[in-house]
Amino acid sequence: MPARRAAQRPHESIAVIFLLVTFPLLLSGCSDDSGRNPGRTGDRLVPAVEVVQADYGSLPLSERLNGLVRAKNQVELFPQISAAVVQVYVQNGDRTKAGEPLVRLRDTELRERLKQAEASYQIAAAQAKQAEAELQRVQAELRRSSGLAEKDLISPTEFETAQTQAIAAEADAELARARVEQARATVDERQEALSRTVIRAPVDGTVGNRNAEVGMVVTPGNRLFTLGQLDSLTVEVVITDRMLSYIQKSQRTEVSSPAIPFGSLEAPLARISPFLHPVSHSTRAEIDFINPDGALNPGMFVTVDIFYGESEQATIVPLSALWENPATASVGVFVSRDSLTGEPVSGVDAPGGGSLTNPVSFAFIPVEVIARGRMSAGVRGVHPGNWVVTLGQDLLEGDSAQARARLVNWEWVERLQQLQREDLLDEIILRREKKAVDTSLIGAESSGREGRS
Repeated sequence: MPARRAAQRPHESIAVIFLLVTFPLLLSGCSDDSGRNPGRTGDRLVPAVEVVQADYGSLPLSERLNGLVRAKNQVELFPQISAAVVQVYVQNGDRTKAGEPLVRLRDTELRERLKQAEASYQIAAAQAKQAEAELQRVQAELRRSSGLAEKDLISPTEFETAQTQAIAAEADAELARARVEQARATVDERQEALSRTVIRAPVDGTVGNRNAEVGMVVTPGNRLFTLGQLDSLTVEVVITDRMLSYIQKSQRTEVSSPAIPFGSLEAPLARISPFLHPVSHSTRAEIDFINPDGALNPGMFVTVDIFYGESEQATIVPLSALWENPATASVGVFVSRDSLTGEPVSGVDAPGGGSLTNPVSFAFIPVEVIARGRMSAGVRGVHPGNWVVTLGQDLLEGDSAQARARLVNWEWVERLQQLQREDLLDEIILRREKKAVDTSLIGAESSGREGRS
């Protein structure tokens, strides 16, 4: 079954890899220490290629995505009032605890307003006490009038007047109590506004993106800091509605970045948002992991591979072995027609050493690609154990050609495929410089010997 993930074509960096590796191959294929030319057949130069033995198995199916790193509990801090900054307590990179002060704003006006509110509260409280005292007096008068009215010692009009005064006194007391509550709320509001002049850390974390300086006037639209926990990070990736059919929570993921000491980190897919964007029909997924030695920083882009299954069993060849025939546009591999024996060269010594075989025949075999991975592909058309060309296909002419082969192992092939263009160019330059130094030393030694003779 075809893999759901489009693989990275290996030909993007083959040209530079060819310069790095085939140049010493051609040199070793053209001559040896004895001055003979075993790399020539008649007057024709026999090229040199690298070959690896095809394997058998299944490929992990994965989806490669770009991810954005965020800190755990990452928040941006904004002031809640407009005021001038009078003190900044932290710098970029400082660690802080929840509740610790970060910035203090000017509070002179707010303190004056608080004093006024407190004074108004005291006045309202005093007026409430007066209203309560008046209410008690009127109620006592009403009780006395009620007793006299039962004995017919006062007129009904006088008794009704006493009742009306009691009701009015009770209303005045309730109004006074409401004014006290209003004054108390004003005091609380002013105290809350005063507390906002000190901006505190809402969570434990590290401070960054400082945008607060003493003397500047800030408003609620000015971001002052970004705060987050750098020891635990979250990687956000965007997945489409098509991917939701096979990408699920808890699947294994691999986060890769040059900044990671060991190249990559593994963690399960932690969350997938169930709400898709109405236009792009995509959603966000998150991966939580521990930040190794603080290697990653929020805002970095990383490569994320989400593994969601395995392909069917097939012959496995490196991606660099796949070759598009320029004449027929068919994809295939060059396979050795002759048996090859010998120990594959180790990955470390492959470019500079390792013997070449005598000229052997290679044939271009079209293949059916069953699945593509990051480093290899599952194919039909060749058998496990066949020696396939991984480097130097440009040197082979037609569907059938002869070449001298250097046997290499999978480790070396994968290392070549991982190299970036800049790394390859650096290695080429270093090799040229080393060769120039060696040549000058040899020339100096020869001159010295001639002088002594």
